[in-house]
Amino acid sequence: QVQLVESGGGLVQAGGSLRLSCAASGRSFTFYDAGWFRQGPGKEREFVASISWGGGSVYSADSVKGRFTISRDNAKNTVYLQMNSLKPEDTAVYYCAAGPRASGDYRYWGQGTQVTVSS
Repeated sequence: QVQLVESGGGLVQAGGSLRLSCAASGRSFTFYDAGWFRQGPGKEREFVASISWGGGSVYSADSVKGRFTISRDNAKNTVYLQMNSLKPEDTAVYYCAAGPRASGDYRYWGQGTQVTVSS
């Protein structure tokens, strides 16, 4: 089992940048693929980006391609989401998630961190 804690959210102007971090504790993080999801006001939770346990495979939603980058440092048990060229529509609670390798089963979730982008 793994516990996840996100940090790095906040208020930023459109065009700005933020880096979210997700710190994992518990079982070795190398057992898990990881991902970022978000839920905007009045919207359903949606996929943002994912990264395999070793970092060799990454995927991102079309809405963030070219602007957001997911990465991980297994030595620090941390996953990151670098967000550049932020837009007001990126405003959401961002959640980190993890699941067993290649399962697609994101069974562990953090509590979320708020990102607000002002126009």
